[in-house]
Amino acid sequence: MRIDILTLFPEMCEAVLSESIIGRARANGFVEIECHNIRDYTEDKHNRVDDAPYGGGTGMIMQAQPVYDCFCALCESLGKRPHLIYMSPKGKTLTQEKAKELSSLGNIALLCGHYEGIDERVLEEIVDEEISIGDYVLTGGELPALVLADCISRMLPGVLANEDAFMLESHYSGLLEHPQYTRPAEWHGKTVPDVLISGHHANIEKWQHEKSLEVTLEKRPDMLAKAELTAKDKAYLEKLKNGAE
Repeated sequence: MRIDILTLFPEMCEAVLSESIIGRARANGFVEIECHNIRDYTEDKHNRVDDAPYGGGTGMIMQAQPVYDCFCALCESLGKRPHLIYMSPKGKTLTQEKAKELSSLGNIALLCGHYEGIDERVLEEIVDEEISIGDYVLTGGELPALVLADCISRMLPGVLANEDAFMLESHYSGLLEHPQYTRPAEWHGKTVPDVLISGHHANIEKWQHEKSLEVTLEKRPDMLAKAELTAKDKAYLEKLKNGAE
């Protein structure tokens, strides 16, 4: 899969994407991520890409022309038009399900706004959808783009050593992940649950699933409405609810 990021700060994005798991995945060819500097496409002799907003207001607005030309150059170099996502607080909130959907596409491009946003006319012309990573505002779209790129990349074949590493995590199955423990077996007077060191795989899986249900009920009960629950799961949740009353 290929991910292209259109940004005013490619070095910022590269600094993150060149490290850790994603950095190794790029180096090994499991995912291709390229950053493109929108400023390279400005026609302004002073290298500006922004201007004051019509109608007044604080801050500056990114101009349509550099954004449009940057995207057109990308399309030309690829020989096709990638699915373009604008990282925006106005967009639909990113979910694991959405990330899975995007990971099935061959090529996506992420547009990062800055200052007070981007001229609406170019958004209407080239953007396919808008995505937000939460109900808050950041100084630019780079951090959200990095979050989305990471979220998608780690689900691609070869990026993680074991597919279970992401399939068993919070949100992927519709539930939050069960508690995790490592050595030492006792720390600050607290011990690892006996079942996890029993070696009985069936009992361990049962404990982990029940703990996922408990954690989701306690911390994100809203997720249970969409989760695929068995009759046994529902009975266990009812037992937990009745015990809490």
